[in-house]
Amino acid sequence: MFTPEVKRMFTIAAAAVLAVAGCGGQGAGGGSGNRIVIATGGTSGVYYVYGGGLAQQLSATIPQTRAIASATSASVENIKLLASGKAQIGFSQADTAADAVNGKDTFTAKQPVKAIARIYDNYAHVVVAPGVQATKLADLRGKTVSLGPANSGTQVVARRMLQAAGLDPDTDISKQQLSINESVQAVKDDTIDAFFWVGGLPTAGITDLAASKSRMKMLDTRDVLAKLQQTYGPQYALLDVDLADTYKLSGTIRTIGIANVLLVPTSMNEQLAYDITKTLFEKKAELAMVHPEARKLDPALGQQVAPVELHPGAARYYKEKG
Repeated sequence: MFTPEVKRMFTIAAAAVLAVAGCGGQGAGGGSGNRIVIATGGTSGVYYVYGGGLAQQLSATIPQTRAIASATSASVENIKLLASGKAQIGFSQADTAADAVNGKDTFTAKQPVKAIARIYDNYAHVVVAPGVQATKLADLRGKTVSLGPANSGTQVVARRMLQAAGLDPDTDISKQQLSINESVQAVKDDTIDAFFWVGGLPTAGITDLAASKSRMKMLDTRDVLAKLQQTYGPQYALLDVDLADTYKLSGTIRTIGIANVLLVPTSMNEQLAYDITKTLFEKKAELAMVHPEARKLDPALGQQVAPVELHPGAARYYKEKG
């Protein structure tokens, strides 16, 4: 059963999506109106809930604009959707966005995307099923582990974290590629030993799982930070998670953190990018009612998107804010 808080977030997000679904309009930045597709993530993750709220605010605030949140596999897929013109806004982890603009790892060429804001930080959740003996990442050797769905930022981070712990993600575990929804259900069904999820706090699916599987654990992953930073740079950091406050579990852990950014196509009309950025920050209170991670919106932090460049429309907004 979902907790009241999880149900509330789902209800608000669903209402936001339904309010704008099926609306007309032409491509973003042209014609008689803007139809904006927001590429988010799995339906029980923060991206989807947050994206639903943003869609509602953009539709209500920017004239002749209709926005809709679309469920996806998240970061990697979102960037590909932006590059192909199938989405106009995409949520992404900062590490995946850096790979995209540099044409590295998952991306064979530099992707035509710009940032409008850094919005909040993601936390690496390594969830271990009840009864599974594991206290650190290296203990996952030989176990059945979901790394997140294909084309997701979660999978990028999961593979890097396992490698930093001395494990080969293709041979040292029985690898699964499940969405957050599928991973939660697999733990309930006792078909996997652990899963990775990289998302905000709280993530609704994990809140639900913790309520139904109170003996589940989340691993402290601080031991792999030095190797991650040595290999990939300072985009990875350590963040504290108060498990009791966040998921009604016992204790506090430290885990890998990665910033999140909102991306748009390089080709987006400057005025539209300005309007989206302005709406994002001026509707902070309304967005925070959809998900508490929106409380972290701050124009000073929002500009910190390197190595991705700010879209000129977003840069104009920040300049005006001083």
